[in-house]
Amino acid sequence: MTSVILGPNRGKQNSNRSAASEAEQYDIRNRNVPERLVAFVKRDCPTCELIESVLAQLALQQSVTVYSQDDPTFPGALDNVVDDTRLDNSHSHGIEIVPTLMRFNGSDEQARTYGWDRQEWEALSGVRGLGIELPDSKPGCGAINVEPAVLEQLKIRFEQTGIESRRIELGGGEDVIEAMYDRDWSDGLPLVPPTELRVLRMLQGTVRPPDEVLGQCPPDMRALTVEKIAVNAVMAGCKPEYMPVVLAAVEAVLDEHYGLHGVVATTMYVSPVLVVNGPIRKRIGMNAGVNALGQGNRANATIGRAVQLIVRNVGGGKPDGVDRANLGNPGKYTYCFAEDEEGSCWTPLCCDFGFPRGASTVTAFTGYGLQGLVDQKARDPESLCRTFAAGLRVGSNPNLAPANDALLVVCAEHERVFRDADWTKQQLSDRLYQLLEIPGSEIVQGSGGIAEGVPESMADQVFNKIRPGGLLIVRAGGGAGMFSGIIGGWLASGPVGSVPVTKEISR
Repeated sequence: MTSVILGPNRGKQNSNRSAASEAEQYDIRNRNVPERLVAFVKRDCPTCELIESVLAQLALQQSVTVYSQDDPTFPGALDNVVDDTRLDNSHSHGIEIVPTLMRFNGSDEQARTYGWDRQEWEALSGVRGLGIELPDSKPGCGAINVEPAVLEQLKIRFEQTGIESRRIELGGGEDVIEAMYDRDWSDGLPLVPPTELRVLRMLQGTVRPPDEVLGQCPPDMRALTVEKIAVNAVMAGCKPEYMPVVLAAVEAVLDEHYGLHGVVATTMYVSPVLVVNGPIRKRIGMNAGVNALGQGNRANATIGRAVQLIVRNVGGGKPDGVDRANLGNPGKYTYCFAEDEEGSCWTPLCCDFGFPRGASTVTAFTGYGLQGLVDQKARDPESLCRTFAAGLRVGSNPNLAPANDALLVVCAEHERVFRDADWTKQQLSDRLYQLLEIPGSEIVQGSGGIAEGVPESMADQVFNKIRPGGLLIVRAGGGAGMFSGIIGGWLASGPVGSVPVTKEISR
């Protein structure tokens, strides 16, 4: 038995219609009967069973063809029953409710009605005295072909999905997981096979059309469509409800100020770090608490992974190719978490970028792995600030300033120290910038036995470790443990390299 999956990178399908035959699609229209009635029914419908005698009454006076959606022996009172359990005719004629009665003149549909209404059936058929023993009217039931799971399969059979990705047919003996490894689509972990059904469902997570181009994806600068994002989101393990976050994250990293090409190509081992704010965190079940930056949460893990796979498969950013990271870091698999807004006394990160509290946003930051900050003794903001500043001071190299941006992730117990003292996030930020002012004499080349540093000619200058606006502060993590963290930024942080970018999330 063969399997068919969709390619996650460039390429479109070849048109090769082989699902629903044309004869089946147009079975109704090609009959050589000038005037005729056509009915769609299913046995699992009380109204359809009710009007079985009416159909038999009509068949005595004119041509009637009945299409049965679930049982070709129903209705048993008629001879001219067509097996439509494949639902091809029901789908091609847009049947939504059964029973549906239609009148045709040659190949042209003249009228239709659904459910049972004596007046409407008599007007459509031209036959009086129909079903006089029945109630005047009774509503019908939903047609099988419009049930969500069934409709998806019919759209695939009739090639009505709008999906243009090339179909890749695998042999019966070919393992689909290994096939994706063989085609170099994977980040090293197993992928979810991107079947057409899964991609179709993923696309239902957004109102944006599949062929919409979000931009040119570095480093190969290929056009990145919503559809290609959906294919890679499937492979990453996303749910359809994650799609709006993935789309916004992609828009953030494609922003020219983020500088994705440099982020991918640098020998420094940085990767996109995604921080999600707003109500969508709760709706899709993201983790902002215990182990927020670790494993165990599907939304956190797969949203970040989807962005990485997109850069790999569409943009061509593969290790030992354009991606020249010296060491790499685990964030190159996935690096995504939510801010704990409910547990914080500060304004959320989105407000720092001009969005109102309550906006659903995603911020893309270029960062290294997580650096731990342990301080279990501090009970006042000044002492804790000095611990934070000491940790920030060593970013990239203690003798480099100004150096990289930094994302400071403050845990609950450390945040409580500032809460109890009524410190705002701005106060914390201002104090850290003060503590990170460094006399040039302390970081000249050779200072502390370290060859790295500023030239001796700059010894009389004062430097700040972090550029203005380069320090981001968020609240996340579990309720126990006085352990915060620093995600150090790329040494090329800033306007000439990469700055954090925030995008609003919408469907």
